[in-house]
Amino acid sequence: MNPQSSLPGKEPGCIRRGALLLLLSLAPFLCVACAGNDDPAPPPENRKAAVAVSVLPVEPAPLRDVFVLPGETEAYNDVRLASDLNGLVEWIGPREGDEVKAEELIAQINVAALKAALESAEASFNLADRQYERRKGLFDRGVAAKEELDRTATERAMALSALRQARVEYERGFVRSPVPGIVNKLFVDEGEYVDRGNPVADVVNVVKIKVVVNVPEKDVSFLAVGREVFVTVDALPDRSFVGTVDFVPFKADGATRTFPVRVVLFNQGRDIRPGMIARVAFLRRMIPDALTVPLSAVVDKGGERLIFVEEGGVARSRSIEIGVIQRDRVQIVKGLSPGERVIVTGQNNVEDGIPVEVR
Repeated sequence: MNPQSSLPGKEPGCIRRGALLLLLSLAPFLCVACAGNDDPAPPPENRKAAVAVSVLPVEPAPLRDVFVLPGETEAYNDVRLASDLNGLVEWIGPREGDEVKAEELIAQINVAALKAALESAEASFNLADRQYERRKGLFDRGVAAKEELDRTATERAMALSALRQARVEYERGFVRSPVPGIVNKLFVDEGEYVDRGNPVADVVNVVKIKVVVNVPEKDVSFLAVGREVFVTVDALPDRSFVGTVDFVPFKADGATRTFPVRVVLFNQGRDIRPGMIARVAFLRRMIPDALTVPLSAVVDKGGERLIFVEEGGVARSRSIEIGVIQRDRVQIVKGLSPGERVIVTGQNNVEDGIPVEVR
């Protein structure tokens, strides 16, 4: 007997249809398993996109090698007037802020007493002079003795010496300004008693201003008296001034090992005041054919200074040596040739050989 015929209710056709349905249901899984055994498809070619950059052609141009040093402004003349004697302040003329001329009277000290002493000395001299002339006339006629003439001559000489001393003392009572300028400060008032040597007034001349700058020894050889310099003042940021080198010392300061160079500039508007911070630009030399690039174009790669140039749509690195730095530009002394196109925007995003697109 056939075994399949012994199964109740099962026909051979039904069994075949069930097997077919089972195979169809397993087909997706069998396809995935078979696909997992195949080798992966090769990836597409790895191509780098061009980096957008901007370039600047480099051409030789004159460059000023300038160094800037700070200093402090000073009045061209800053004079403190002192009393030359002990006495009472009888009169003060100009007040603080007033302008005075050279030899203008500032104050009078003890002048009344000194005037009395001067008048007494003048009277004594006049008397001695008349007595001398009388004795001389008598001597010429042979009436007076030579001893009488010599005595009156001595008295006249002593009276003249006393008169001269009285005039000197009288003049000491007048305090005058030796320079033109402005009365910056008064130290006394009328009616006040002062001792000899006590300050009376400060007079400053700010029509011209001095700036003292400590110049290092390596730069002092570039300076010469009369050379023009440019000066800026921190308190006047929108203005610049032209000055001249007035003095270059021959000996360095022992403490700082620098040379205190004096610069003078005119201050007609009196906008610059003593005590302000100034910055003086000195010219070392002129470089006639310098190659310069923006300072931002220089890239530091592991301590090496590089710039990138564009050649035929590709970035090329250049190892460089720099020279003078002036504001936002730097001189390239080695590694760059005239006419090359330096990448000035996007230089931090490129490497040697990277495609670039100039925009």
